[in-house]
Amino acid sequence: MGLTSNKVLALAVLAAVLLFAATIWLWPRLAGRSWRAVTGRIGLLLATQLALFASVGFAANNSFLFYGSWADLFGQEQDLGVVVDHSAGGKHIKVVGKQKLDVPGGSQPATGGQIQKIVIAGEKSKIDSPGYVYLPPEYFQAKYKKNTFPATVVLTGYPGTAENLLKGLKYPRTAFQQAKDGKMQPMILVMLRPTVAPPRDTECVDIPGGPQTETFFAKDLPKAVSETYRVGTKPQNWGFIGNSTGGYCALKIALHHPEQFAAGAGLSAYYKAAEDPTTGDLFHGDKKERNRANLLWSLDNLPQGRSSFLVTTSKEGEGNRSATLDFIKKVKSPARVSSITLDSGGHNFNTWRREIPPTLEWISGRLSAA
Repeated sequence: MGLTSNKVLALAVLAAVLLFAATIWLWPRLAGRSWRAVTGRIGLLLATQLALFASVGFAANNSFLFYGSWADLFGQEQDLGVVVDHSAGGKHIKVVGKQKLDVPGGSQPATGGQIQKIVIAGEKSKIDSPGYVYLPPEYFQAKYKKNTFPATVVLTGYPGTAENLLKGLKYPRTAFQQAKDGKMQPMILVMLRPTVAPPRDTECVDIPGGPQTETFFAKDLPKAVSETYRVGTKPQNWGFIGNSTGGYCALKIALHHPEQFAAGAGLSAYYKAAEDPTTGDLFHGDKKERNRANLLWSLDNLPQGRSSFLVTTSKEGEGNRSATLDFIKKVKSPARVSSITLDSGGHNFNTWRREIPPTLEWISGRLSAA
């Protein structure tokens, strides 16, 4: 059983409950002052505390995915980096692993789809980044073998990992179920973290003399995916979703590149590039680029394309409500904007899991395969 398995969490909780009950039941028998009684009391208390600690730890890890596996937890993850060939004519995506979905029939790609672990080599940006691609079941079915599919880039927050999108936020499983229920069309998901030049938080901007992150997401990534998978190259073939920092990136890229992305959804997004010790100097004194990285300024001062935007917030628990309302007011035709407002919900995985199904349905309605 994997570290993030619900069975592991359930067993830890069960052990804590049983040990607590045993402590209550056996305590009268261990009330004496003999070394055996004292040792028994100490043993029961330690075992109960350890089981309780483990239960809380497993629950927290399942929610925030600090560690993805037992090997990761114990520092035994030894996978080496993958060399990507940048030679002329070389492919810009290398598949380094495949895994099935935890759904009925998931062992067969034509029934459950497939998740591929990839490394993307940015042709223009010269950035290499790991990620995952979810291919829906239809991608492998004979009757769709000549069909193209819409694709959506999905980003975590900073400093999350792409694996959070699989295990913590369950994007592939949700997309599979939504399509099965007829709520969205089959769609390819390209899942990454926004930190493509770790450990630096590059805020999806092209840094003078530094990582060209905007170029990677806006140009290199769609081109590489379209060359490797059956995805079109027109704006209506591409969407962008993210949470937190990833949400800012999704809105920024869709706003500044309507020629590439028809829709962008920011879950708990902020609207101005962060500038702090994790980012370093992003703009090197370039006021024009600093302004451009402020999405509210961009809406007021730059032409708006035909992209559609989805923004999310909550009445209680999120700090972006005021800025989100400002963003909504500033979007003008031909652009369009929609929103999700929860009654309550903090800046966390539980909130985003409530927003992901309607977000996938929304973005599916704004993209096309052809």
